[in-house]
Amino acid sequence: MKRRGRGRPPKEADRLRSEALLVRVETTEKEAFKEAADLAGVSLSTWVRERLTQIALRELQNADRPIAFLRR
Repeated sequence: MKRRGRGRPPKEADRLRSEALLVRVETTEKEAFKEAADLAGVSLSTWVRERLTQIALRELQNADRPIAFLRR
């Protein structure tokens, strides 16, 4: 029997995040975002990504534009 390594199993290739997005915000904005993420029970990174995705989807659909992240 093959023994599994310790730690979290690796993510599937299509779920890997390969890009970073640096956004400068006010300290108070970051605190509010962090509080909202905590209330939602997710990490700050996940919260920001989910909210940006929702807004981008709505704005691109309203402009009848293609949505790159749906073409998987």
